[in-house]
Amino acid sequence: MSFLGAALLCVLTVIGWFAQLVGLPGNWVIVACAAVYAWSIPADAPLAISWQVVIALALLAVLGEVVELVAAALGVAKFGGSRRSAVLALVGSVVGGLVGLFVGLPIPLIGLLSAAVLFAGIGAMAGALVGESWRGRDFDDSFEVGKAAFVGRLLGTLAKMVISSTMVVVTLAALLF
Repeated sequence: MSFLGAALLCVLTVIGWFAQLVGLPGNWVIVACAAVYAWSIPADAPLAISWQVVIALALLAVLGEVVELVAAALGVAKFGGSRRSAVLALVGSVVGGLVGLFVGLPIPLIGLLSAAVLFAGIGAMAGALVGESWRGRDFDDSFEVGKAAFVGRLLGTLAKMVISSTMVVVTLAALLF
């Protein structure tokens, strides 16, 4: 039974990692799955993971959120963007990431992932541009904020994916050792 649970945990952890690319809370999926696994598999089972591992994963997930938000906020704030622009950039990045999944669908794996990340950045740029235009700023200033949101989103995604990859390694290592 624990082998089947461990296999399911591995699959769900990888799904959480992929979900992270499009702006969905994949790191929290990893934490939730590890918590359910730790709760349901006895601590003395061969493939058990400890609650310390779950806590470490939760701390990594929090770190990922902080890093991503700081990167995106710094990108928008660097050019005097508003909170509205930051929120719309976040919404635009999620929508863009989901659209990117469908655009990149014809190209196996690499096209899917790169399109999701690229479109998430484009969505962040569009959201920030709309937010700044809504605020009454001219197009050139709004576009500068949008470009900063694009770069901030890409850097935030990169940093969060490094953290998410670390979470996958920690989860797999906890199962194996």
